[in-house]
Amino acid sequence: MKDLLLVLSLAATGTTQRASERLHLTQSAVSRALAQAETRAGVRLFDRSARGLSATLAGQRLLAGAGVILNQLRDLERSVRDERRAALRVRLVCECYTAYRWLPSALKALASRMPNLEVEIAVEHTRAATEALLHGAVDVALLTTGIIPKRSGLLERPLFSDEVVFLVGTTHALAKEKSLTPGDLRNHALITANTPAAEQSWFLRQTFGRQRPKLRSLRFPVTEAIIDAARAGLGIAVLSEWIATPYLESSDLVLKRLKAGPLLRPWRIAYRPEARDAAETLGTLLVGSAPRRHDR
Repeated sequence: MKDLLLVLSLAATGTTQRASERLHLTQSAVSRALAQAETRAGVRLFDRSARGLSATLAGQRLLAGAGVILNQLRDLERSVRDERRAALRVRLVCECYTAYRWLPSALKALASRMPNLEVEIAVEHTRAATEALLHGAVDVALLTTGIIPKRSGLLERPLFSDEVVFLVGTTHALAKEKSLTPGDLRNHALITANTPAAEQSWFLRQTFGRQRPKLRSLRFPVTEAIIDAARAGLGIAVLSEWIATPYLESSDLVLKRLKAGPLLRPWRIAYRPEARDAAETLGTLLVGSAPRRHDR
């Protein structure tokens, strides 16, 4: 289980330093643990470069099943306890509006598993989900890029990843390109939602490395407006594939990925200790109900 948690954290953060902060270990301890995990696996799990860590093919196969296995083990542990649980009320927020599209099915399953649990969705804290969790305004948060500080007393675990993709209209200058480069993103307006600062920083780091170019952007509060702007050729829409896929049924939009490879965004569930049972049960259900990535 420690090896699986380690590789999930390394894949989500991209460096041993950032993984050490998440795992509350020293960087040298994380490096040793990775070397030991690779020895046990008998294969290299991550390639090292100046830009950080990237999963090898073997590492990708391990990551594909690691989250599911960990969630099954935790679910089994809770079922063995067979504890009586008193009525409980938790407040939940999602850092990215994407989650509100697929969260309801998991909440329905959660209600059948924990009938004494009442879940309240705190949509008003979406743009500052991490801060709301730290200050006690919510009990559980689904996070993509928000950072939980050390010694905060909060708990977290990895869930899965979605992919950030790009949509352009068929009349756009990039419509016939096979894939996009960082230069394409610098030269054309990016059409996005009003994303939190932490997510903007993550996007820049993943696409431009240490560079921080000044990008042109158009921001809209609703997905339909982002899609319509892309159709009109106003720029490149930046969306989760889970949101973008249904709009590809029409013939006036084209999906693009980065030439460097899929832009995967890791999801985590973070929670206050008193909400642990509800949060971990929800995490198990989310892994089984969240949309899957579609490779093209």
